[in-house]
Amino acid sequence: MKLQEQIGLNIRNLRSSRGLSREQLALAANIDRSYISEIELAKNSASIDVLERVADALEVDPKDLFNERGKFCPN
Repeated sequence: MKLQEQIGLNIRNLRSSRGLSREQLALAANIDRSYISEIELAKNSASIDVLERVADALEVDPKDLFNERGKFCPN
């Protein structure tokens, strides 16, 4: 799996595990909802700044966005 896909999957899983919609996450991270969708679907690469804001909104360490599939244990 490509890193871009892995990050998107982790964001989607974290968001879902917290019961957040894409819109809620986007508002919390101060980015556009469609951009969250593009990141989750690996259609767009996020900058380090955006990934940091998403991680903050999800209340995780940014490195958690890079975990390999199957090795992530949501809170």
